Parts: sequence; structure tokens; C-alpha cells
Amino acid sequence: MAQLTPVAPRLPFVGNALEFMRAPLRFLRSTCDKYGDVVDVALGPMEATLVSHPDLVEDVLVTRNRLWQKDMFLHSALEPVLGEGLLSSEGDFWRRQRRLAQPAFHRDRIASYATIMVEHATRLAERWRDGDVRNVHEDMMRLTLEIVAESLFGARVGDRAKEVGEAIHAILVLLADPLEIFFPFVKRLPTPRRVRFRRAIEKLDGIVYGVIEQRERSGAEADDLLSMLLAARDEDGSRMSERQLRDECMTLFLAGHETTAITLSWTWYLLARHPAIERELAAELESVLGDRKPTLEDLPKLGLASRVVHESLRLYPPAWSIGREAREDLDLGDYRFRKGQQAWFCPWSIQRDPRWFDAPDAFRPDRWKGDLAKTLPRYAYFPFGGGPRLCIGQAFAQMEAVLILAVLARRFRVEVIGDPLPSPSVTLRPKGGVRARLRRRVT
Repeated sequence: MAQLTPVAPRLPFVGNALEFMRAPLRFLRSTCDKYGDVVDVALGPMEATLVSHPDLVEDVLVTRNRLWQKDMFLHSALEPVLGEGLLSSEGDFWRRQRRLAQPAFHRDRIASYATIMVEHATRLAERWRDGDVRNVHEDMMRLTLEIVAESLFGARVGDRAKEVGEAIHAILVLLADPLEIFFPFVKRLPTPRRVRFRRAIEKLDGIVYGVIEQRERSGAEADDLLSMLLAARDEDGSRMSERQLRDECMTLFLAGHETTAITLSWTWYLLARHPAIERELAAELESVLGDRKPTLEDLPKLGLASRVVHESLRLYPPAWSIGREAREDLDLGDYRFRKGQQAWFCPWSIQRDPRWFDAPDAFRPDRWKGDLAKTLPRYAYFPFGGGPRLCIGQAFAQMEAVLILAVLARRFRVEVIGDPLPSPSVTLRPKGGVRARLRRRVT
């Protein structure tokens, strides 16, 4: 007989919200350590069940994925921003949209984006100066925004990158507020943060609709994602509405640069705190590249660079939590889930579980050198999600992170100042960014 899911001790009305608000990541990890792989928590009036065993995660994301849908948080918090894009849509509509977008992320197509990635990273390297103190997180955000805009939409957004960054910041400030997440009535209050949130969405809408309008007006045919979406037709011959186009572009525009920028920001921090690994990476880049730019053909030779990115994603997964909602009453392992019950997986804690990783909090890129990936439970490491809803841009993001790292780390050592704290909102940004002093390498 399946059991009811265990319940973590909680306070009346607020539940575990105060503990979560004080230190979200520590709360999630300690709760899993104390109460096991399945445990209910209450965040104000919202209840969720933390699921922390890789086999159970696989059951939800892969084996019986059709019995689950996206969770309450995603629909209530992100739909105002992303609409019915790939991240938030469901069912047949999602499957159709995924089929339309998939060709832009085909292996051969992704390979063609490598030159764009390297050229933009090279331009940034040419702007960096020895001894400069910069917020390298802001640099990574602008860089990856320019790359995704040109690669997928054929657009130049360099002159509007600051506007985009400010708008995204205003959105994430609101979504990082636990009161907004756990207490629905707050959404009806005209707070200054909510006003800035609405204005930020309007700003992004203007940029995205502008890109679409410019392409339609020009009549130019391009071999990119936007052209595919514009040319797509339903069975009755109708095309996507302006709103549908906006939702897909917004989702890929934002998600396509935010996650890679965050990965690189944490990577610079980790390398700065582990100088021996940083020196080894510099030696690999010198050996493979010399003084030239990296190319797609170099990727198989940049083993340490790839492992560095892989390990950074383990310790600081941008998608630090993933949620699902049960479509019907069902059993998950030994436990009974009710229709509508929220299941919450936290890659941050699962990927730091000592059952799967030795010295789980240590930055050890070479742990991926042997057969670890083959011996791990499949969902002990899942920074890009999994199953049919696996991030469509996974290969794009991994290639981009390694190529950018190769361009910049070949020319500069990044000396991070202080220890940025992870700020768990929609993604796991470094709070306040990553301030660093740049040191040009002597070759």
C-alpha cells in the first residue's frame, strides 16, 4: 500500500516559509538530509513535496511524464513574462511548437553558430584591459544576449543590451520575493516592484515585437529560428499569431542567454578560487590553440575546459529547481500523490548529494574524466532537466560556454573579488554579480 508523503514540521499559517526565506538553498538541502527523499513542505499556503532521489526524478520527468504537467510556480510567475512559449506550454500545443523549433537546434545547425559565438567573445576580449575591475557577470549577460539574438533571430541588439539587462533585473527582483510566490493575494497589490515588473515586460515586448516586425517588413529570407516560426503553418494553412511568435521568441531570447551567462559567471568564480585548475586550463588552451581563435573542430581537444563547465553546472545549476504537478492521483515510489500535488526537484541539492558524489561541495572537474557519468544514477546530474522537456538549447549552451571560456581564458586571468552569494530566483544568479580584476596573460 502506498503511503502518504511525510510532512516536515512547520509553523501555523506560514509553514516553512520563514526558514526558506532566510536561506532557501540551505533549507532545501537540510530538509532532504533530515527527512529523506520525499517530504512535504509548506511555504505559506502553498504546499510542495520535495523529491530527492534520482530514480523518482526519472519516473516523473521520463517514464511517466504524461501524468505530470508544469508546476504552479511556473504558471503563476512566469506565464506573464513568457506566455505560452516552449517553457510553459503543455500538451499538443507544446509538442507542435517543439517540432517547429527543433530544426534550429539540430546538431548541424548548432555547429554553424560556433563562428558567431567565437566572434562575439573575441570582441569582448578586445574591450577588456589588463588591470580593469569589471562585473564579469554583466559582461557575460551582454555577450550571451548578443550571441542568441544573432544566432536564432538574426538580430543585432548590442545597443539595447543595457535595456534588456535592466528589464530582466526588474522581473527577477519581483520573482525572487518569496511573498510574491507564496502569498497569491500580494499579486493584486500595486507595489513599486510590480509596477516596475509590468514596465519591464512592456520593454521586452517592444524589443521582441520590433525584431519580428523588422523581419516581416524586410521580407528577407534567413536560415534561422525566426524564419522557421514565421513560415510555419497549421494544418488549416493559418500561421502563428503575433502573440505566439512573441511567446516563443521571448522564451528562447531570455532563456537562451541567461543560463549560459550564469554558468560562465560561476565558472569564473570557481576558477579564481582554484588557481591550480585555472593554470592547468590555461596550459590546455595554449597547447591546443596557441595564439589563434578556437573553432568547432577544437572542442574534442578541450577536455578540461568541457569538464570545468560540466562541474560548474553541477555545483551551480542555473535551473536550481524544477517543478511538476500531478495530473491525477498516482503512486511515486512508495508514496501516494494526489491530483494537483506539487513535486519539487532541486538539482542544487541532488547534485551535491554525497551518495552520488565524493567530496560533493568540492570543485573537481577531473571527477568527470573517468566513468563517473556512466555509473551515476541517470538523474543524479540533470542541470538541463530531462525527458521530453529536456532543454531544447542544451547542446547550444554547452558549446557556447566552452568556446567563450576558451576565447577569454586564453587571454585573461579573472581574479574574482569577494565571494558572491547564490541568489535563487527563477535562475541561480550571483547576487550583485561577480566583480573581478582582469589580468592579461603574458604569452
